[in-house]
Amino acid sequence: MRIATWNVNSIRARVGRVVDWMVREDIDVLAMQEIKCKPEQFPAQAFEDAGYELAVHGLSQWNGVAFASRHEMTDVATGFPGMPGFLKGQEGPGLPLEARALGVTVEDLRLWSLYVPNGRAIDDPHFAYKLDWLERLRAHARDELARDPHLALALMGDWNVAPFERDMGDPSFVPGQSTHISEPERAAFHAFEAEGIVDVVRPLAPEGFTFWDYKQLRFPRNEGMRIDFILGSHSFAELVTAASIHRNERKGDAPSDHVPVVVELVLEGEDDDRPMIF
Repeated sequence: MRIATWNVNSIRARVGRVVDWMVREDIDVLAMQEIKCKPEQFPAQAFEDAGYELAVHGLSQWNGVAFASRHEMTDVATGFPGMPGFLKGQEGPGLPLEARALGVTVEDLRLWSLYVPNGRAIDDPHFAYKLDWLERLRAHARDELARDPHLALALMGDWNVAPFERDMGDPSFVPGQSTHISEPERAAFHAFEAEGIVDVVRPLAPEGFTFWDYKQLRFPRNEGMRIDFILGSHSFAELVTAASIHRNERKGDAPSDHVPVVVELVLEGEDDDRPMIF
């Protein structure tokens, strides 16, 4: 089974690219972020014609997450328990929840499509929101694994964190001044390891960025970031046999500023006779 994550940066603008890529690369399940539409606006027909069913969570022209799957999706959840909300200028409980998390179960795999808040600036309230959001996600993952230590859990998406120095190649990000590379963000990312949730892509695809800004010729200069990840529990990680970052999807007409990240899993009873995807 091939599972992928991709911040598509507006599915209505890129539906053709996304579906063509999924079919060409034989993707079974795709987690999408920044779909930027409501469910009724999602271009479902193109996916359905290609043999995919959909789960979509979007509230406005911002944010939004979705899944496309060749397999049945069950236990669909929009948001995780304890997920914080955000409203500029407001604090406290009961703030509006954004469309940033969508969970589904596919073939006994518990999958989440996640669009972690950007943070904006270190002194911005959105930064505190980002850290709180990551901590609540970690707590939810911990609780899920406490209930079922053998759960094959994957947290996939745009994490908006470059956890190691080698993950940041954009010179406009300044240590001590910029988000994505601050110590609190990196610590929040690495805290998932304490719960037994690890990056399943890096051991198999150790090099490569997943995002390049549209400005300042960032892509031709390869001044990008690695901020899109698939983190998995032990039971998920032991199923992964290959991984890849599809850099070429940043090329061509009207690309997203992110590229897909793919893992290949061998499930019980599944023949491992398809080509590797390194």
